[in-house]
Amino acid sequence: MTQLGVLLIVAMLISALGFIKYVYFISLGYGFSVAGIGLTMLILCRENLSISTMILCVLFMIYGVRLGGYLAYREIKSAAYNTMIKKETKENVSFGVKIAIWLTCALLYVCQTAPVLFRLQSDDKNDVFSVIGIVIMAGGMIMEMLADWQKSQAKKKDPKRFVSTGLYRFVRCPNYLGELLLWTGVFISGLNVYDSALTWIISLLGYLGIVYVMFSGARRLELRQDRNYGEDPEYQKYVKSVPIMIPFVPLYSVKKYKWLVA
Repeated sequence: MTQLGVLLIVAMLISALGFIKYVYFISLGYGFSVAGIGLTMLILCRENLSISTMILCVLFMIYGVRLGGYLAYREIKSAAYNTMIKKETKENVSFGVKIAIWLTCALLYVCQTAPVLFRLQSDDKNDVFSVIGIVIMAGGMIMEMLADWQKSQAKKKDPKRFVSTGLYRFVRCPNYLGELLLWTGVFISGLNVYDSALTWIISLLGYLGIVYVMFSGARRLELRQDRNYGEDPEYQKYVKSVPIMIPFVPLYSVKKYKWLVA
């Protein structure tokens, strides 16, 4: 539990970026916190590292730096993104609310990454669960990067049209699907090392928490796209035939689920 406390301090220090700009709690603070946690795990558990656990920690670092860097670059370069963010986020939040969100986010980031720490603390370092977890995690990262790149390329060609090419032919939010796969891999990587009710609770809270956040993000995106493209017959056909997040699962909309708020 001492090591979990260290990871929480790291997550709190990095996600404190949110006090500069509210949205940073869940954007830059998220990506860089995961990277910082991965690096901290390598340092804290350097004497207990195995090939699998080292790869898992390095994947955290690659993922977090890539995501944080991508979000920072988009904020600096994209005027349209900044305009959209200003409309959808409130900066006039009270200090008390900011503190609550800061602590909640930091706790979530620690819970999400905890399965790897639990493996580092166990005697089982390399096994089938760690290998499966690594493969799914890496696949999710690749999907997320590819989806972001495909969207960027499509928007360069036609900034005013919704994206329906590449991975977007199969699901409307492939970057969120990639994120879900990544954290599914992390959760699976620790399945055989959850040795107490507490380790199960922490790991499940992290996994279910990020699933909720991703579906909340999908709902927010769906509402935004309805405002932007709702009168386009092509868009209407697209949203009625392509699942919103999970391929081959006929869930085409989540906008009616008002409890999905993030």
